[in-house]
Amino acid sequence: MDSKRHLIRTDQAPAPVGVYSQGAVGNAMIFTAGQIPIDPVTGAWLNDSIETAARQVLKNVIAVVEAGGGSVDTILKLTVFLKDMKDFAAVNRIFTEFFPGDAPARSAVEVAALPKDALLEIEAVALRL
Repeated sequence: MDSKRHLIRTDQAPAPVGVYSQGAVGNAMIFTAGQIPIDPVTGAWLNDSIETAARQVLKNVIAVVEAGGGSVDTILKLTVFLKDMKDFAAVNRIFTEFFPGDAPARSAVEVAALPKDALLEIEAVALRL
């Protein structure tokens, strides 16, 4: 198996806002960078509500996973960084739209601040198909 690191670049997710890659693949594993609520097509900042932000962030995460050779079904773990833990229940409801059956493992933590003052950021670990 090829153990070389391959960086993920896709126009289906926002370009990095700093010095990092959208994701990386090593062996059969995909690691995404944290995704924030930017529409990759329009560049629109979709941070007006936690529901809107969560939907866009999950779309971005899945786009990076797919660009790395995985799928929504190969996501093993998601880490959710919330600006306010009071938004946890709303984010949980949005997760059921994207993971109606068996959901991946997940951690959620409240943080003091996120890039561009985002309401949330999510990163993933997935298997490459």
